[in-house]
Amino acid sequence: MNRKGEIVAEVTILAQTEAVRVDADKLEALYRQLGDVSAEDIVCRAMEELAVKLARTERLYREGKRSEMRKNARTIAAISEQIGMQILARVAGHVMHCVDDNDEIALAAVLARLIRTGERSLTEIWELQDMSI
Repeated sequence: MNRKGEIVAEVTILAQTEAVRVDADKLEALYRQLGDVSAEDIVCRAMEELAVKLARTERLYREGKRSEMRKNARTIAAISEQIGMQILARVAGHVMHCVDDNDEIALAAVLARLIRTGERSLTEIWELQDMSI
């Protein structure tokens, strides 16, 4: 209903998308430093760990376990930095700030952004790996 009490027939749905970029230079440096096999192993493990930590962070949010949630976000930031996902690392940092500030409204929004960014970042790095094979 609108302000006049009339029924509104249209609902607008906003598409939530996140622009992500994987630092290909950082990945290339990792591959040069460790060799293809070792670097691929590390990247695959990091991707798996990120997926687990993202899901766990969301679950901890629902359970109200903010301290554990913050630890997971810190781990997400560290892993993301290591494999060139700077945007994901930054959003994980924002989650930590929201927990520290006890800002529940911002935390809900930033957590949703973390999940979207995480999913997009994992897809992006997976596609980069497919291109290099």
